[in-house]
Amino acid sequence: MRSLPLPVTLAVRLLPVGILACVGWAWSTGPMSEPAAKDTHDAAPQASDAPSSPSASVAAKSYAKPPAPCGTVAAKTVSSLVPGAKTAGKELSATDESVRRGCSWSALKGYDYRWLDVSFEVKGSDTLAQQAYKDDNSDSKASSLAGLGDEARVTSSLTTKDKQDTRESVVTVRKGNVLVTVTYNGSDFESKGAPANDTMIKGARKAAGDAVAGLGSAG
Repeated sequence: MRSLPLPVTLAVRLLPVGILACVGWAWSTGPMSEPAAKDTHDAAPQASDAPSSPSASVAAKSYAKPPAPCGTVAAKTVSSLVPGAKTAGKELSATDESVRRGCSWSALKGYDYRWLDVSFEVKGSDTLAQQAYKDDNSDSKASSLAGLGDEARVTSSLTTKDKQDTRESVVTVRKGNVLVTVTYNGSDFESKGAPANDTMIKGARKAAGDAVAGLGSAG
């Protein structure tokens, strides 16, 4: 099992998933300009009119902070994926909201249980996020997803506990210096089965699309 990236225990969640956070920063300063040479006459030395021009470069950082997470997934998406859930969602606690924020939705309607969560993790630069995305790709069963952020992948799993099946799909997206993770899982407590794999993947991808679009307000 993988732990949720936010420091909170969620007993209702069936299969936690998570990512680590790190922040990096790069800064460099260039040389100052040289003073102008003296006049050839006996006049007093003239100071250079050219201002000093230190050069500073900061590693590319597309987003400064995570967006308000519960507002990134459209209400109609929540209603479709988690029937019966409050569309406002519940923000998860975080130790540093300037780096990591998340929101969850869950509901039991009849015998069908659904859980959806989205988390945003801001890295110190696009390069650091790209490396973190690459390093976290430990699941050989992950499949690439086109059309989401700069790069994206999805994993799916089916687990059984006490004769009850649960299916979960996890979509991870990198957009600039932000890692977006969406987890969507569900169970049918009447049949002891779980939703179809294709249904869960499409649902997680839909929520991820909304979440990535929601990054616009945090740039």
